[in-house]
Amino acid sequence: MLEVYGIKNCNTVKKALAWLDEHTVDYRFHDFKKEGVDEARLRRWVEQTGWETLLNRKGLTWRRLPEERRAQVNDADAAIALMLEKPTIIKRPVIERDEHVLAVGFDETTYQERLG
Repeated sequence: MLEVYGIKNCNTVKKALAWLDEHTVDYRFHDFKKEGVDEARLRRWVEQTGWETLLNRKGLTWRRLPEERRAQVNDADAAIALMLEKPTIIKRPVIERDEHVLAVGFDETTYQERLG
């Protein structure tokens, strides 16, 4: 079964969940806000995708950070520390199966290729 990580009220997550439902893909949803995310999982995701892919620099959480704090995020350890502190800064959804990341964000073509 797929594990879908995100925030329930995120529009991108809503699109992804709708796609999964429409294509009758079984999944379990993990809400960052309610359940958090642990460091070991973040490190595994970063190893598989790169921290630059996982860190959402387009979202409100990133834009609200002081410039000096943003400048400090220049490697995987700094990115992971920030994502642990502010899970809403993780690009979402993150979809994994058997601890392997299949997708970050929502892209219908990617979903069709990897999940359909």
